[in-house]
Parts: sequence; C-alpha cells; structure tokens
Amino acid sequence: MSAVPQPTQLLSPDALRRIDRETAKFPAAQRQSAVMAALTIAQTEHGWLSKDLMQEVADYLGMPAIAVYEVATFYTMYNLAPVGRHKITVCTNLPCALSGANSAAAHLQKTLGIAFNETTADGEFTLKEGECMGACGDAPVLLVNNHRMCSFMANDKLDVLVDELKASK
Repeated sequence: MSAVPQPTQLLSPDALRRIDRETAKFPAAQRQSAVMAALTIAQTEHGWLSKDLMQEVADYLGMPAIAVYEVATFYTMYNLAPVGRHKITVCTNLPCALSGANSAAAHLQKTLGIAFNETTADGEFTLKEGECMGACGDAPVLLVNNHRMCSFMANDKLDVLVDELKASK
C-alpha cells in the first residue's frame, strides 16, 4: 500500500504536480528519492526553504523531516534563508582558487559591498561561496541563481555581469 500524500498549505497545485512527475520516476515505495527535485521545485516557488516548507516536502514524500533538512543543508544550491534577487555562488575549491577564484570573490565583495553569506541592502545580490561546480578547466567559475554558469570570470567579466544583472528587471 503506497502512502497517500497529505494535503498541503504552502506548495501550489502546480508544484505538487511537478513533484508528482519527479516521484513517478521511482518505485512507489521510494518516493523519497525525489527529495532533491522536490526541494528545488519548492525553492523555485518560494525563493527559499523555510522549516515549514521543508516539513511539507517531507510530509508529501513520506519521509522524516530531518532527512529533508540533511539534504537541504548539505548542498549549497538550497537557500535556508531569504536571498537577494540574484544569488551569485563563487567556486573557491582549490582548482578554482589556483586560477583566480579568490581574487574574483574579493572583486565581487568590493563591487557589491558585501561578504560571503550577505545580501546587499537593496535585496538585489547575495554572495555565496560554493563547492566544486565541475568546471575546473573554466576557472574561476560561478553560478547565478543556481541556473547559469559563468566561466573564466576575470574582473572585467564580473563587472559586465553585475551591470547586466542590475539592469535586468
């Protein structure tokens, strides 16, 4: 007998349909295998993962809330607090660091006036330090809003990126 999903309050019907599509990829008894996809869907809808939202994902997938929290805290792509409209995650692992990531991060910190794990006063930018993004040969690399990877980010390219993001509405 498969678990019947509980009614929800935070996730929209569209989000639940999308999560159902992800859970359908696994045997019914393994709904929890879709936890990363479900968290991504929830975060896309709400901008970040509150404890209540993670609890709702856990209930919907029929798994302990602590297991969902463990996944959400392990991966840097999940936001456990509100972030700026543009989240920039800079890879600072050794290969990127050796290819200028620390300099790029320092340039972004100076340009934006924030340190890692901070958000600009206008709510536009959050700067994060990230783990390996699998593009060591393109270092330094960064991700914008978990969806756009930028490579070879010298200071001039960083300035263009920041200006582009500021201009986007």
